[in-house]
Amino acid sequence: MSTKSERRDARAVVAEYHEAQLRALASHLGHALDRYRAGELDAFDIDHAAFQFHRAAKELWKFCSLGRAEITAATIIREPPDDWWERSAPRER
Repeated sequence: MSTKSERRDARAVVAEYHEAQLRALASHLGHALDRYRAGELDAFDIDHAAFQFHRAAKELWKFCSLGRAEITAATIIREPPDDWWERSAPRER
């Protein structure tokens, strides 16, 4: 059983990781929007990027929120999950 301070520290690790990963996901979406504004992408490409952002953010939230903070923090410290953007890419048929 962990102490109150260990749980607080674990929650801080998870929150920092979550924020950093959300920033990276927002950067991907922002890059796609910049390319749309430059005429390199069309509206369907932006829709695809927004959908991928949504899927990635949802999976990241589940990872960070649905387990015990101590276990999630240990996973983040030991071996953080791969790139959430790539993990959420739709599978090609």
